[in-house]
Amino acid sequence: MGINEIKVMLKEADMDALRELIPQFEEDKRAGVVKLVASAKKRLEDFEAEKQRTYAMKEYERKYEKCRYICGIDEVGRGPLAGPVVAAAVILPKDENIYYLNDSKQLTAKKRKELYDIIMEKAVAVGIGFADEKRIDEINILQANYEAMRMAIGKLSVTPDILLNDAVKIPGVEIPQESIIKGDAKSVSIAAASIVAKVTRDNFMVDMDKVYPGYGFAENKGYGSAKHIAALKELGPCEIHRRTFIGNFL
Repeated sequence: MGINEIKVMLKEADMDALRELIPQFEEDKRAGVVKLVASAKKRLEDFEAEKQRTYAMKEYERKYEKCRYICGIDEVGRGPLAGPVVAAAVILPKDENIYYLNDSKQLTAKKRKELYDIIMEKAVAVGIGFADEKRIDEINILQANYEAMRMAIGKLSVTPDILLNDAVKIPGVEIPQESIIKGDAKSVSIAAASIVAKVTRDNFMVDMDKVYPGYGFAENKGYGSAKHIAALKELGPCEIHRRTFIGNFL
């Protein structure tokens, strides 16, 4: 078999198939094949490490394994000068692993998008809540954050038995909650919510860049980058700027 054929075969194989294919080519002494086999073995090793990491990130899911619906809650957008705060509530299937879930800030934009699509396909339920810049100015960012989280929970198609929250206790919610410090790196459910919230908000800000050009929203997502602050001083605020956040720059 030619080296290119082996390369394609190993590249397209899933992990189970890879375990069966590697022994078939281990005795091949061609330098190209030796390199391909070593690369395939590294993929397997990395995947085994990811399985262990994912198992560790299901500690809280195991703690509440008797609950039918375990819901992770997280938000993004507390710090930007413009745009909404977005919260997501995600209930993952208990009988299936989604690998590579992590705090959305630790993932590339490409990986976040890949995982977002998988989460939206496989999740038992997803709810998304928004609190826009006017609401943030009206009730402050903390209360707007809680409001977005309650909205996300309310949009779920099923009622959770337990909420796993990233470092907060949500007021006005009767469902039992557990607040987990750095929860988006410790719970797959919270990590999934982090990814959904981040991708949703980023997409919204990319759209807003077309509506309000000049501020660089597609790149900075409303955060206070040097370019954004310079544009804010030159152009003044647009409709989606948070008036309570931009006083120091005007």
